[in-house]
Amino acid sequence: MADVQQPVASATLDKRACPECGGDLEWNAAKQALVCPFCGTVAPWKPDAATPGAIVELDLAQALAKADDGGRGYGDSRREVQCQSCKAISVFEADKVAARCAFCGSPAIVPYTALKDAITPQSLLPFRVSESQVREAIRRWYGTRWFAPNKLKRAALTDTLRGLYLPYWTFDAHVHASWTAESGTYYYTTETYTQNGQTRTRQVQHVRWEPASGELDHFFDDDLVPGSEGAQRDLLEKIQPFPTTTDLQPYAPEFVRGWTVERYQVDLRLAADLNMTQMEFEVRRLCERAVPGDTHRNLQVQSTYHGRTFKHVLMPVWLVSYTYGTRAFQLLANGYTGTIAGQRPYSWIKITLAVTAALFAFFVYVWLNGQN
Repeated sequence: MADVQQPVASATLDKRACPECGGDLEWNAAKQALVCPFCGTVAPWKPDAATPGAIVELDLAQALAKADDGGRGYGDSRREVQCQSCKAISVFEADKVAARCAFCGSPAIVPYTALKDAITPQSLLPFRVSESQVREAIRRWYGTRWFAPNKLKRAALTDTLRGLYLPYWTFDAHVHASWTAESGTYYYTTETYTQNGQTRTRQVQHVRWEPASGELDHFFDDDLVPGSEGAQRDLLEKIQPFPTTTDLQPYAPEFVRGWTVERYQVDLRLAADLNMTQMEFEVRRLCERAVPGDTHRNLQVQSTYHGRTFKHVLMPVWLVSYTYGTRAFQLLANGYTGTIAGQRPYSWIKITLAVTAALFAFFVYVWLNGQN
């Protein structure tokens, strides 16, 4: 089994001082460089030169069989806290203090001690969409929520926007599948019937069933399974894809400087099971498409998987969390592509007025037609 990643103890949390004022440099998405948040100094840094290692696919079977081996642990120089409201676990430098949860805004955060050290990330997608770019996109998103309360749209100017690296698992696998089914082909006959004393004809559809079978081979490349518990799963699905097959970078500490990193709570074994469910669903869909004819029934699929590998990666996400009334909502933006998905409350006053206006317009239309 290839070496699992460099320990984050010597990477993720080491500081890098500004050459001008000595402040801690942070990764700036707009400049794609390290920038001092205090004096604005831009520090030259080339990812390729700093991270010469290739991104390695790790053997899944060996990793599950040797779950207690090395390649784990964020090191002694990190501190983990867990939100008591949404249960998200965030990783901070030892001297950083978090007053509220980055995911739901709750102040109820407590120190967290994992039963086992976490597998360290090997690669990531660096933030490419800057805060100003995503905030402008969020303003436009709020502006198109026609039935949202006016107060919510005004909040676009004041909402707390956080940049987070979320944990993901990616899985590769080769699959060979054989299938059997009954293939149905439509054919039509002419039927005569009587209606209101008149003889009429119509076309009636029938299905001719025949046995069918086949085989297919497919390769799953970087099938994604989120390891986050802080971000809403349905929103994460909507802001995908993350371009892992083309733009993934070997892990480098410079990329995460100044950003919050969430520790995964969906562990490798559970993620592998979820990935298998996803693959089985996709394989069945591919087999359904392979059945000839117009329709099918009694599809049976036998699948064999081999060469399953995985990576633990970090994905960039911008997050806004807020409470409206008694309900909590989230808005997520892909930190690499800018795709946005969010939850929002509805203004029942606006909805009622819209329905009333539509009914009024309908009755006016009926009345005018009645006058003609």
